[in-house]
Amino acid sequence: MRNTEVRNTQIGADDAGLLSMLTAARLDERRGRADVMAARLEKLALFIKQGELNGTEAAELLCVEAQIILNEAREIN
Repeated sequence: MRNTEVRNTQIGADDAGLLSMLTAARLDERRGRADVMAARLEKLALFIKQGELNGTEAAELLCVEAQIILNEAREIN
């Protein structure tokens, strides 16, 4: 079910500090998620190198990791 009610919110000069804080928090969250993703990719790359996986095995490993990430995203929402 969709929310079809439209609300007009007035933003005044006194809200600028709050908006900048929200923007900073969002950017910080994105940086944190990027750090986590980079660490996961490094872990996978190391596993592929050390295990000397072939292309098919590496692709299968990436598919499993993608499914794990999707499941985590669904749990958050």
